[in-house]
Amino acid sequence: MELSWLGHACFRVRGRDVAIVTDPYEGAGWGYPPLATSANVVTISNDHPHHAGLSGIEGRPRVLRGPGEYEIGGALIWGVRTARPKKGADRGAAARNTAFIIQLEELTICHLGDLAEAPLTTEELAQIKDADVLLVPVGGNCTINASQAAEVVAQVEPKLIVPMHYATEATRGQLALDEVDRFCKELGATDAAPRSRLSITPTSLPAEPTVVLLEARRG
Repeated sequence: MELSWLGHACFRVRGRDVAIVTDPYEGAGWGYPPLATSANVVTISNDHPHHAGLSGIEGRPRVLRGPGEYEIGGALIWGVRTARPKKGADRGAAARNTAFIIQLEELTICHLGDLAEAPLTTEELAQIKDADVLLVPVGGNCTINASQAAEVVAQVEPKLIVPMHYATEATRGQLALDEVDRFCKELGATDAAPRSRLSITPTSLPAEPTVVLLEARRG
């Protein structure tokens, strides 16, 4: 299985028989250029254009929104509704969020979307705790920040941790997001070097939790 980051909260998960894109984005004036990729399946965590933009997705993908269980192209996918922010918090796009768990080729990936609170509740953790790979927002402001993300990682105990939804060269000055360095420092991974993509098999998973930074790709 191959994992590529297309920027912000958008990833492309590609197996032998299926390609899954998470949280595709659209809209001008916020940094990232328009998407141009293809997929059989698209998962959408919330309705903000930065997470629900289908204009750059080629083909006729099956679009999944909200809780539910699906089996498509050999992938088992289920959505888990996460708690709303506490009263008085910035509700924004994360006011209604769905985390998606993808089981594909003997691996389990969890995309947390715009998770707004940490720690995970007992009910949320029961459906997420077996994830091998955790795609976790770390940029704060409209989602969890570095220390909250570290708390979620400690709960889930994944083997691979891939941060997302943080400030990049494309978005600095456009979006109010923290740098990924804060999260790396929280997890003692300050020497992590970005990779262009990540190829994963069950036997290649590290023995200890490992942070992996990915370079944003176009598709």
